Amino acid sequence: MSASTSSSRLLTADGRELKVVLKKHKARQKRKAFLLVAPLLLFVLVGFCLPILDMLRRSTDNRIVEETLPRTILALKGWEAGGEGLPSEQAFAALAQDLVLAQRKRRATQLGQRLNYEFSGLASLFRRSGREMEKIVGRVSSTRGSYKETLIAFDARWGEVDSWRVLKRFSDRMVGDYYLAALDMRRDLQSNEVSLRPTEERIYLRLFGRTVVISLGITLATLLLGFPLALWIAKLPTRQGNILLVMVLLPFWTSLLVRTTSWIVLLQQQGVINDLLVAVGILSEEGRLRMIYNTTGTVVAMTHILLPFMVLPLYSVMKTISPSYMRAAISLGAHPISAFWKVYFPNTVPGIGAGAIMVFILAIGYYITPELVGGRTGVFISNRIAYHISSSLNWGLAAALGVALLAFIVAIYWLYDKIVGIDNIKLG
Repeated sequence: MSASTSSSRLLTADGRELKVVLKKHKARQKRKAFLLVAPLLLFVLVGFCLPILDMLRRSTDNRIVEETLPRTILALKGWEAGGEGLPSEQAFAALAQDLVLAQRKRRATQLGQRLNYEFSGLASLFRRSGREMEKIVGRVSSTRGSYKETLIAFDARWGEVDSWRVLKRFSDRMVGDYYLAALDMRRDLQSNEVSLRPTEERIYLRLFGRTVVISLGITLATLLLGFPLALWIAKLPTRQGNILLVMVLLPFWTSLLVRTTSWIVLLQQQGVINDLLVAVGILSEEGRLRMIYNTTGTVVAMTHILLPFMVLPLYSVMKTISPSYMRAAISLGAHPISAFWKVYFPNTVPGIGAGAIMVFILAIGYYITPELVGGRTGVFISNRIAYHISSSLNWGLAAALGVALLAFIVAIYWLYDKIVGIDNIKLG
């Protein structure tokens, strides 16, 4: 029985079972393939996935309060923040001890800066208290006085209930208040209810709306300019088409900063375009157009910068459309315009979709160009994120804004997939 089974197996020339050899060969090929993509995988992990995870962590991270004021947080466990009374003497004593240690570790100022995002004035309170707390503790210990009375006498803000409510509300290691701030919402310190900020204080929702509207305008402008240009290049003979395609790609070989500053020279009130319009009599010297440091400057400069990202997908798709489609439609009696819209144009939709989503996603996260030419009305939400990272140092709010922007982009992809279908995107 065993002899017949052995004879039915396929063996290699050296006597090994063929099935085992093929399995080992397949596993070896998979290892080689993995090693080939491993550098790219590592790059994506380190340069993309880890920063996103860190951004998610920072958007809810609030460990500094618990780590800097552990005794105070413990003493406030039984205190009702919704009431009007101040915490007990024990809480004031715990705060004094915590601030002494925090000042030695140089963390009192950092804690005050963190809490100042939630309640104005706490940065100076913690900075001033941290510098003097060791003397205050020594004085209270020597006279066996009251920490509560001494701290209130030192700074009246320690006698305000709201100062303690902030400590109580933000005692958890993770909080969602950065996201509330990113959506122009706030939490009432007494009732803990969430509500929208007054209209005049809403910044980020207006910025998000402006970013989306301007990005849509830029996408539409690149489509209106890029479609006929791509159609022209696709219809030309190969040699002439390649020359024009190189001209479309020329901006990629020029620094983004140079291109943006060039538009500043062209668009400013004493710039080339205004000088030309005045010279030909279209504008008067007093009626020069203001086309820079506003929405107009942002749209014009970014349309020029992002135009290749619309032209290339359109061109690559148009080159695959056979000219016989149009000839067949016209030969069957269709008007050239009707044949174009009913036969040719539908075949370009995959290229339009690819170009539109590329331009829109790139535009919505742009930073340098709006920063240089946007002024007050042409900046994007990305500029505000950069401000909180580099100037206000409110990394938690910057991370929350970044997560909100990322969620919006993912939602756009999902919506596009539901309506058009990601599989219908073609680049040639």
